Amino acid sequence: MIAAMCFATAPTIRSSSPLGIELSPYAATGSPFFMSPSSDTTSVMDKLPCTRQSPQSLSYSTPGALQHAGWSATIRGMAGRTSQKTLITGAHGQLGRSLMAACSARGVAYEGRDIDTLDICDASAVRQWIVGARPSVVVNTAAFTAVDACEDNEEQATAVNGLAVGHLAAACNEVGALLIQISTDYVFPGDANLPYREEDLVAPTSAYGRSKLNGEAFARSAHRHLVVRTAWLYGRGGRNFVEAIRTQIDAGAPSLKVVADQHGCPTFCNDLSDAVLDLAAIGSTGTVHAVNSGNTTWHGFALEIARLLGSAVTIVPVATGDVPRPAPRPPYSVLDSTRLETALGRPMPPWQDGLRRYLEQP
Repeated sequence: MIAAMCFATAPTIRSSSPLGIELSPYAATGSPFFMSPSSDTTSVMDKLPCTRQSPQSLSYSTPGALQHAGWSATIRGMAGRTSQKTLITGAHGQLGRSLMAACSARGVAYEGRDIDTLDICDASAVRQWIVGARPSVVVNTAAFTAVDACEDNEEQATAVNGLAVGHLAAACNEVGALLIQISTDYVFPGDANLPYREEDLVAPTSAYGRSKLNGEAFARSAHRHLVVRTAWLYGRGGRNFVEAIRTQIDAGAPSLKVVADQHGCPTFCNDLSDAVLDLAAIGSTGTVHAVNSGNTTWHGFALEIARLLGSAVTIVPVATGDVPRPAPRPPYSVLDSTRLETALGRPMPPWQDGLRRYLEQP
């Protein structure tokens, strides 16, 4: 069953105990990692990204049950029958590209902008674009995602990841649009031993995480908003962990050292895009986690990448402390997507399946 849902978030405390790739400062949330080449091995480490509520507190408004034939076929048909227009920021990033492709496939009118055509820190430019287009939905994937750089440039990170979201929210309020803010697992402290739910205590340990949490607060100033937290993203056109590993394998690296003590949820941009557009189609608001199901470590992720590529490269597990970085990384940032799955009436695909489909793309 698909339901329009309002995801209210009430923070509570619950007991719980890798290639130096710089993503574009304005790219969509990407996969965090660091790699430091040595003579015959390469060290890879996480570099970047991404509460709890009872079912009774969710607000349902269901026009009727829909039959599902596959991951997104039914919703695609429903979305195709709507006249809504969707605006997408960060259009050159891996998630922005994926969202535009998904909109096109569903017959949803869309327009994407990136830093070359829209500075989201310019309130006047943001207002002119949104008020002029009068969209039903605005999806903000633009962000300063270079986690280590954020440590030395927190003011800039806050401007892009925080204050700029306020400009988007204000403009959305003028036209009654739903603002969908893409956020991250980095808003959590990373010391849990159970998957984080939407209402769990947020306590970011990095400048990047603080700036994104700031963005969540600004997003909630929109009368209609949806904060979507995700993690470990990879997609076409992105400089991500999967491509970093594939590049090293293609270059003939005999072995790779990959961090094995950070746990998270690898997420395929196409699956996230489907979820985001499906939530928009049913009018969901509030806060929700959206990641592929299951979890692993960066080491486990690398092993699966190598296996699917048919590579015999040796993946050597190392500790986070063996590859120090300016910004702290959460040891455990697994997100619980139960709320999302309840809203859409289906589970998110397993991360292994998402990875397989990504690697099979021409």
